[in-house]
Amino acid sequence: MGGASALMAINVLLMYVFLATPLAGVNDVLFGAAPILGVLVYGVALYVGQRIAERGVKSGDVGTAFGGMVVLQLAFGIFGAGVLRFAPPESQLAILGLTAIVTALMTAVVTGYVYARSATFEHWGTFSTFAFIGGVVAIAIGSFVVQILLLVGFVLLFLGFVLRLGYEIWQVRDRRNVSTALQTIGVYIAVAGVFVHVLQLVRQYFLSQAD
Repeated sequence: MGGASALMAINVLLMYVFLATPLAGVNDVLFGAAPILGVLVYGVALYVGQRIAERGVKSGDVGTAFGGMVVLQLAFGIFGAGVLRFAPPESQLAILGLTAIVTALMTAVVTGYVYARSATFEHWGTFSTFAFIGGVVAIAIGSFVVQILLLVGFVLLFLGFVLRLGYEIWQVRDRRNVSTALQTIGVYIAVAGVFVHVLQLVRQYFLSQAD
């Protein structure tokens, strides 16, 4: 868990740094064309980054593992910067800080729940996959037909990452994965996914208070 926390700290720093670069405008291009385009591009980036990192860990190739982590860090960092871009500059650090606190609390609750029960949480992994698929389908339809489905898609993707977090923590609890590095990658991706969704909610809260 400590490794995942360190990776998240780097990611939060990247989000803030990317705000001052053209990378902060990537979300506008992708989601502006069609929300589903942004979801697919970032989804592919996360999938590819995870597979490259895991392949590097399993083969003992540090360079490959590092390359995969760079892809993941860039994907979450660029997306987060794009979310923060529309918040007032004086509120951006506060938004990141509050998001970090909420995400930490959610992670603690999920971790406590998983460790308090002796049951298996393998089904959470299956449920998270269904939530991700449902979220993508809802956003695809919402991008062109019924816009309210965009909100449904957001909720499903958020739920997917929360369920994935529980699944990854269960794997750590039961030592399902011998490699600590693989466990770290799994937990990091789940936590980062929760973080960027909470970030969007916190940003909206700050914007609503400014009105």
